Amino acid sequence: MTKIESTTTIQIRLFAGLDKYAPALPDPYPVKPGTFFALLLKQLGIPEDKARLLFINGKKASLQSILNGNERIGIFPPAGGG
Repeated sequence: MTKIESTTTIQIRLFAGLDKYAPALPDPYPVKPGTFFALLLKQLGIPEDKARLLFINGKKASLQSILNGNERIGIFPPAGGG
């Protein structure tokens, strides 16, 4: 008997120039429950140094944060300035 991989979905919002990494269908975007935020970045092709602020449901997250599905994800690049 084979194990069936379950998937769920999340909503992805990319800001300030990261939109070039947006998947064709960012809402809903399929993920496996238990996916680390770092793996999501890798799947989207976003280099970790380009993703400075990470949010899950409006709360600050980290690369080690776990996605279980039905979350709203926000990713912001480093802020520039002078």
